[in-house]
Amino acid sequence: MDENIATLKGIGLTMYEAQAYVTLTSLIQGTADEVSKNSGIPRSKIYDVLKKLNEKNFIEVEDGRPLTYIVKSPVEVLNREKERLNSEIDDSISRLTNIYENGMSQVQAPIWRIYGVEKIINQEVEIIKRAKNTINMRIGFLFDGEGEALINAFKAKKSLKVNILASPTCYINNEEIDIIRMFKNEGISIQKADIPFVKVLISDSKEMMHTYTKFSEDKREVLPETAIGIWNKYEDVARNYDERFVNQLEKIRKKKMKK
Repeated sequence: MDENIATLKGIGLTMYEAQAYVTLTSLIQGTADEVSKNSGIPRSKIYDVLKKLNEKNFIEVEDGRPLTYIVKSPVEVLNREKERLNSEIDDSISRLTNIYENGMSQVQAPIWRIYGVEKIINQEVEIIKRAKNTINMRIGFLFDGEGEALINAFKAKKSLKVNILASPTCYINNEEIDIIRMFKNEGISIQKADIPFVKVLISDSKEMMHTYTKFSEDKREVLPETAIGIWNKYEDVARNYDERFVNQLEKIRKKKMKK
């Protein structure tokens, strides 16, 4: 299938409507017979197809005998449709997120195990997106691509207060990564700390994510196939971990002030 026709079908046109519009972009204008001949659309269908395209504001119709059909600029038409789709998608995200979060609150045992690096990173980003006020995080290691994903999520939620305690470095693909510099260069609050090989993300003292993984024998490289995330929505547990995080953060800050 022609890529242009596939795209037009993706934004709501029928196959015949897409074929007629693509044909008219090369003809610029034409009669129904000309559009039918050049597109391969049966004459018995072409008038109804062109009528629908006019109703959807993809073409204009000029009076006469016969009628002349004039294509509207693809820039005008497709930008308009892109804005419409983006608006509809944003509305759907809001509606479905509310349904999802309401559903989550009804689950009786709010602890889930998540396997696989990609799914773990995606869940971390989703937790950040849901956060209203604070994200506190301990980082003992990073997966490939995780640092960038976290930074992008934090930057998209500028109102969040983010605090990170992290090991100074980790190894990804045999390359030493400066965790502190990675986040600090993006203006994200991060402090060097003695963090074990574990990762904890806490959102608003309400939900949290523990991530564990095995390492290579020299303790340098993450073994991603062993990664597991524990997503916990018990607020009492999350609040307890958050209080411990804040206490550790305050001790580190006081030591720095004394120095």
